[in-house]
Amino acid sequence: MDYTYLIGLLGGLALFLYGMQMMSTGLESAAGNKIKLILEKLTANRFTGVMTGALITAVIQSSSATTVMVVGFVNSGMMTLNQAIWIIMGANIGTTITGQLIALDVGRIAPVIAFLGVAAIVFWKKEKIRHVGEILAGLGILFIGMDMMGTAMQPLADSQEFTGILTKIENPILGILAGTIFTALIQSSSASVGILQALAGSGVIGLRSAAFVLFGQNIGTCITALLASIGTGSNARRTTLIHIMFNIFGTIVFSFLCLLTPVLSIVEGWTPSNAPAQIANLHTMFNVVTTILLLPVGTWLGRIAMLILKDKRKETEDEGMRVQYLLDIKHINAEKLGASVICVEGIKKEIMRMMEFAERNVYEAFDVFANRGNGEYPAIEQREEYVDFLNKEISKYITSVISYETTSSGSKIFHSLFSVTSNVERISDHAINIAGYSHLISRKGIRFSENAYLELMDMQHICTRVFTLLLEKPEDYVAWHEKIASMEQRIDDMTIAFRNNMYERIQEGKCSDEGSILFSEMLTDFERIGDHALNISDEMLKIAMIEK
Repeated sequence: MDYTYLIGLLGGLALFLYGMQMMSTGLESAAGNKIKLILEKLTANRFTGVMTGALITAVIQSSSATTVMVVGFVNSGMMTLNQAIWIIMGANIGTTITGQLIALDVGRIAPVIAFLGVAAIVFWKKEKIRHVGEILAGLGILFIGMDMMGTAMQPLADSQEFTGILTKIENPILGILAGTIFTALIQSSSASVGILQALAGSGVIGLRSAAFVLFGQNIGTCITALLASIGTGSNARRTTLIHIMFNIFGTIVFSFLCLLTPVLSIVEGWTPSNAPAQIANLHTMFNVVTTILLLPVGTWLGRIAMLILKDKRKETEDEGMRVQYLLDIKHINAEKLGASVICVEGIKKEIMRMMEFAERNVYEAFDVFANRGNGEYPAIEQREEYVDFLNKEISKYITSVISYETTSSGSKIFHSLFSVTSNVERISDHAINIAGYSHLISRKGIRFSENAYLELMDMQHICTRVFTLLLEKPEDYVAWHEKIASMEQRIDDMTIAFRNNMYERIQEGKCSDEGSILFSEMLTDFERIGDHALNISDEMLKIAMIEK
């Protein structure tokens, strides 16, 4: 066997996979954060969900990319498990478009498509046109790679060694196993089906042997989503399990159909002289029929997945510090589509956890101060350590993912999130300051007037109201921001008023020098909490305006 053919095969496969990644990147850049809005609107019911999954996958030519995106969306809470079921079904249908295009010999005009795409990238300055150019260039490169693979495989028809190997996979189990392993290795069912079509087009393999390899390829494509689900929440892992169950069910059904009925003869009869088209048609039939069979009972797939993968115990503060929503960038970057949105949503969720810890610290800090240290100071310290940990981890994560961002608007969102997490951390620092003053109060026996304690309660009350707003998910971010800005001004006014009241108490001899210093320091922390809250709302408003 001449190894130049193997080199041609590997080169063609490299172009195929690169073209697929380029298309995915182009779509990511063109759609940006609107992917989230599109999916929210178009997954309202099972039929639109299937159509959405099929359309997205048909555009990017990769069910793996779509499924990885869905796993990320479910993990970050952007999508429910039931919505994910319909998208996955549609993705399995959409991935068959690649095979149909190969069967139609679109590769003949692939250089023209690639040229148009590259021309748009090079000569147009408008960002959206350049992103569309990336999609076209990727499509052209994909089919150029497919042609290279087909050319490289033509001599294999005369290779006795190779045909001898293929005769062994006429066994259904071996065929399914071979298809599963090969697709799992290259992590692309579109590429592996394309290679199978190239083999069939060269006369190396017939439909009866290729059918079971094809069924295995549908199972093997689940490996990418399986890798992406490592370290994710229960629903994200259930999403991957549903993807696997879908393809295993289809494989079982079609294996029996091929062995017990003349379904392969029927498929061959549709295009008797076009072997690649036969494989494409069988691939489409496999996924369409499996979807039709499972569509009425799709929610049961979710229930089965929930029975197999039960929920873990809810997190407690004693279980140690960990991030919960940040999906491993190593896995989601392998398939670019939706990566930016997934990362942003995960970061938002982690920041909300961080903010909940900070909110409890602020509330309890005033209690500790008022009770002269007889409160939850150790718990406040523990949560402060957790806030510092989350700040560090979120900041590191943002630094790592921002390098993959392809749009200026996306970069601005990451910069705003970086600012938000920093401001939340500073709020918790001020809470520790307030609680820490209690040690001096207790050690030196400092006492405050009744009016001072009433002012403490007023501070605690308005801080609680501010955090209630910060933890909301508002529909109108402008009105939400105005409320927080109004409260921040109220905090400033209260700080001035309470400081003036303190001066009056000093003059009346109701407040000691040491007590006035501590109270003044606490007012400064109180004011800073308001400032940081306003900073957070400023950045969240910026993000909302970009995502709109």
